[in-house]
Amino acid sequence: MEGFDAGRIERLRADALHPVVNYDEFYSFFNAAYFEDAGNPSFKRRIAQAVKAAYAAWTVDVAPGELIVGRPASRAYTNEERERFRRANEAARFSHPSLGQDSHMAIDYRRLLTLGTSGIAALIDGYRAALDPADPESVKKDDFYLAARTCLEGVEILAARYADRADTLAAESEEAGDARQAEEYREIAEICRRVPKFPARTFREAVQSAAFVTYAISVKPLRPSMLQFQLGRPDRWLLPYYEADRAAGILTDGEAQTLIDCLCIQINRRVPNGLSCGLMVGGRLPDGTVVSNPLTRMFLSAIDDVRLVYPSVGFCCTSDTPEEDLRLALGILSRGRSHPAIFNDDVIQKGLKYYGLTDEEASEYIHSTCVEITPVACSNVWVASPYMNMPAELCAILPDDGECPSFDDLMARFKAHLSRRIAENCRWETFGRWERAKYCADPLLSCFVHDCLETGCDIEEGGARFNWITPSFVGVSNLADALYAIRTLVYERHAVTFAAWKAALTSDYREDPGLLAMIRALPKYGCDCRDPGTPDGFVAEISSFLAAECEKHRVPFRNGRLIPSMFCWIMHDIFGRSTGATPDGRLAGFPLGDGSGPAQGREAEGPTASVLSSTSWDHSKFIGGIAVNMKFTKSVFNEKSLDAVETLVKTYLARGGFEIQINVTDRETLERARVHPEEYADLVVRIGGYSDYFVRLSPTMQEEVILRTEHTV
Repeated sequence: MEGFDAGRIERLRADALHPVVNYDEFYSFFNAAYFEDAGNPSFKRRIAQAVKAAYAAWTVDVAPGELIVGRPASRAYTNEERERFRRANEAARFSHPSLGQDSHMAIDYRRLLTLGTSGIAALIDGYRAALDPADPESVKKDDFYLAARTCLEGVEILAARYADRADTLAAESEEAGDARQAEEYREIAEICRRVPKFPARTFREAVQSAAFVTYAISVKPLRPSMLQFQLGRPDRWLLPYYEADRAAGILTDGEAQTLIDCLCIQINRRVPNGLSCGLMVGGRLPDGTVVSNPLTRMFLSAIDDVRLVYPSVGFCCTSDTPEEDLRLALGILSRGRSHPAIFNDDVIQKGLKYYGLTDEEASEYIHSTCVEITPVACSNVWVASPYMNMPAELCAILPDDGECPSFDDLMARFKAHLSRRIAENCRWETFGRWERAKYCADPLLSCFVHDCLETGCDIEEGGARFNWITPSFVGVSNLADALYAIRTLVYERHAVTFAAWKAALTSDYREDPGLLAMIRALPKYGCDCRDPGTPDGFVAEISSFLAAECEKHRVPFRNGRLIPSMFCWIMHDIFGRSTGATPDGRLAGFPLGDGSGPAQGREAEGPTASVLSSTSWDHSKFIGGIAVNMKFTKSVFNEKSLDAVETLVKTYLARGGFEIQINVTDRETLERARVHPEEYADLVVRIGGYSDYFVRLSPTMQEEVILRTEHTV
């Protein structure tokens, strides 16, 4: 591809494989300024001034070869600095609530690119001019607007400091005789003096502006944490700049691909491992048009070029997605990449509209980290709040002998228990929302989220258009298998009593291997047994119940709803380690099911049966996220078998599947990586909705990935 700089990408990729990602310096400067300004009567403006001060002091860093800048400096800190950071950050943590979540969203990149921060500041000035100074509510709004404006000034200061640093490096490079590097630094300086302050004029300016502001909002005032804002739909918001530059003859496809790869690599320099951060491409516009353009394919191709844990790329498929795009995505997966995850745009848009979004709003969503769906540019969603351990909830209500004379009695008891637990959790999350509204604010982020500026309301106080809380129900596949086992062995065959089963659970089945053998011989979820009372039938029954229960509840602020999800991030491993043996035959300490597909190793009838089971219930209401993992061996999933895999994926999507993610590896490679991790530093695998480096996983998580069923096609 003409203009593609493969050597540059390989060098930057190598540097990003072991990044130093540390925001302590920012928080130290922020907290020092914030606590020094304790007399400021305006909480929001106190935050804004501290943000601005931190941006003015934070160390800036530009490395040779970087074309897109904006990341934490990778310098080593002294012991004195680390201790100072620790004290400042601890003070902040004790001063403000740690409840809730941040950053599971994408901002309004179109607003940023068309207006720039200076244009957004002018927009704020217009809102301020319309306020009535005699109205107490207007005074409150003006306080917010002033804070937001101050934060934007801080971003402009930070960008100018990057420009100054690039100019200094250009002079040093010139003195060293490296004219080419000096020119690159000068171009970076020129771009950083232009954006994000002013509207982007070119493709590169647009990429840099978006990357820089995403970096700037990735530090949360008063809540030191690692954030992971997504880049939304860049094959949409970058397209006008790409087309204009191509028409003007100032950009080749190779140069565009190089900039996209640089953007993707930069995510790995600002987001720590173990999270999930990325973007989505494809999907359908409000008028029904399928998004398929050169940028769609370039962002997919970046997965092959970058080969790092980030970005987490979601490919949104429709019933009429071009064959070329789907084949490109599957070809990438066949080479052992853990991305892209394939999302069903038709099902997701259906679910979003069910929850009240317009056609336009429903067409612009993001997998906000793993598979959680949030509306782009207008939401403040607390995802996976909380995670619920479904097998543990069942174990908590297992009756004594005689207490539940029929299986229907047991199910009624269990559903009543779940209903109470969902209500309790909803009350706790609601409390967290109100606490955050009282003690936190984020005026900078609010500049890029509708309808905060329009209403003069900070995002923490409910300024976003959609304020959902989405609990995630983990281990539903284990639960379904357990319910089937109980119904069969206790109520139908009378082969075991509850007392005996509880004793077996306590001993991790060591005292009753016969019971364990009976359980393991029973059909499991994933074997295409879809009648009521089968494992598949229990998943359908439980998922329907969970969706109905969540729909009963409302949470604070505009469009505040409780919306269910069924994915796990790493919680299937965390829950598994703390959960004893369960009635489905799972032993103590082993991870729960890794998503909403069958539990590990139980897909005995092959991938087609697994797909049919996984789509035997309605996914559309689980907008909080559904993850279905499938694992294929490299020997059978390759370029020659793409037709068969494509048929399988299309079947999954046509039957209403929400999302499917595919691991293509082999047991031998994974086993070698456990023994020789130094040789497999960049081996990326798909977990429960996100990807991570295999050698950095916990031992139990590594074992869980290895034991997943390997399918043939």
